[in-house]
Amino acid sequence: MTNRKTAEELRSHRWYGANDLRSFGHRSRTAQMGYNREEYAGKPVIAILNTWSEINPCHTHFRQRVEEVKRGIWQAGGFPIELPVQTLSEPFQKPTTMLYRNFLAMEAEEMLRSYPADGVVLMGGCDKTTPALLMGAISMDLPAIFLPAGPMLRGNWNGVTLGSGSDSWRYWAELRAGTLTPEDWQGVEGSIARSPGHCMTMGTASTMTSAAEALGFTLPGFASIPAADSRHAQMAAKTGMRIVEMVWEDLKPSDLLTAASVDNAVTTCVALSGSTNSVVHVIALARRAGIALTLDRFDQIARRTPVLANIRPTGAYLMEDFFYAGGLRGLLAELGELIDGSQKTVNGRTLGENLAGAQIFNDDVIRRRTNPLLRDSSLAVLRGNLAPDGAVIKPGAAEPHLLVHTGRAVVFSDYNDMAARIDDDALDIDESCVLVLQHAGPVGAGMPEWGQLPIPRKLLQKGVRDMVRISDARMSGTSYGACVLHVAPEAFVGGPLALVRSGDLIELDVPRRRLNLLISDEEFARRKAAWVKPAARFERGYGALHQAHVMQADQGCDFDFLQRGGVSPESSGEPEIH
Repeated sequence: MTNRKTAEELRSHRWYGANDLRSFGHRSRTAQMGYNREEYAGKPVIAILNTWSEINPCHTHFRQRVEEVKRGIWQAGGFPIELPVQTLSEPFQKPTTMLYRNFLAMEAEEMLRSYPADGVVLMGGCDKTTPALLMGAISMDLPAIFLPAGPMLRGNWNGVTLGSGSDSWRYWAELRAGTLTPEDWQGVEGSIARSPGHCMTMGTASTMTSAAEALGFTLPGFASIPAADSRHAQMAAKTGMRIVEMVWEDLKPSDLLTAASVDNAVTTCVALSGSTNSVVHVIALARRAGIALTLDRFDQIARRTPVLANIRPTGAYLMEDFFYAGGLRGLLAELGELIDGSQKTVNGRTLGENLAGAQIFNDDVIRRRTNPLLRDSSLAVLRGNLAPDGAVIKPGAAEPHLLVHTGRAVVFSDYNDMAARIDDDALDIDESCVLVLQHAGPVGAGMPEWGQLPIPRKLLQKGVRDMVRISDARMSGTSYGACVLHVAPEAFVGGPLALVRSGDLIELDVPRRRLNLLISDEEFARRKAAWVKPAARFERGYGALHQAHVMQADQGCDFDFLQRGGVSPESSGEPEIH
């Protein structure tokens, strides 16, 4: 490649290469850590942002993978520095990892800005880690490559294949309905997650790592490899090797991200029938690059894109099956002209070149375009007087008869209200009702995955397994049901959702993309005038920062001050000597 950088043009040269007192301090402290000058002088310094921790089961193998990344960096003539960053552990962190996505994005950007990094390997996979790391790297705009954690292996219980998340919700409903014994429930608990890696259903993790690959941020085929597969370790080393060359080539996120590459990511998400969470995440990272992705663009692309991945919760299989069937390369190749193959990727080739020769080995797992799982619209964007700025639903995960429905609202003012009353036999509800949860949006609660509201126990016992549910929350990508999500503006800031009362009629019409509260304009105005702003949830710390600056779901839930100004400026001044 022409115009390769020289050693003197490396960003890290300002720390290590100058003949001054500051650089003396940097070199002497590097010697203190046991390195000779020959090991780093004139070489690209590669930051490795590692989200490993002992509370993140999805990333337990990152302790080993980081060594393989370092091996590749050393072999390619780079100097690796591992920088631990915040772990966002989806199963453990309360109230929600979404509250901290922007925290990690800020940390990633600031770590890269303030240390002598020439390029970066981003190690993530568990839901919010992928968008957070990419958001920070996009804003910093140093050469960056993403290492996806990979899905865990299939679960298995008494000969039944289990999928994380999806089967948790399903068997929990059966336990509450009295059709599953506590002993069986314990069996599911001990069998559903049996290896390192993130959820092996098409949850947010696999959706977002696949989106990262479609955007060009990973080596081709990496996002589909199970975490426990030896090929995952091999790709980690290759990732380390490749980032060194990317530094010399000065291949940056701004060279990869275009409106067309973002469309590729959206097309990938909907062709996978991926997580609805991808909407807020892809919007956020696109806008970090100055690309004004909207909800309407998601809906436009979903209307033209068939669902080819037969993976739970919409389909039948799991990510391990998807990998063996040809993986993401096979699916993208089958999408043909719906993918813009001219877009650049981190390996220096175009996406189309990376897809050359890709095959499908099981066309029930990865469907042909002539036999899709769904013809189109794996995601739908709804608007109406209840969601003037939009809401989303995953039609393929709902019972079809609920996609056009009018029902009486049963309203819960917040999560605690819902938890206290949902299984009360005195709750005035039947299967035609519409469950409504308020105050679960970005400002009101950090936007947790509460959108798959539980079916009341007395209806479960009657055999009901789906109802229309509406909230300003998100739901897990492993969830399913007729769940209307991300209602914007949210209730906490006075959006129309705050004005719904139990007994109101709500109209849902997915084919016509409508969501309306059936009350008069006069009644709407009267309720709006009587609305009282809730008290702030946080008075200090990061929570206070979050609620003051987080944007609404249709804008990606980024902080308003992080979408301004483009690339992060370099630090002024020099590091201190101690």
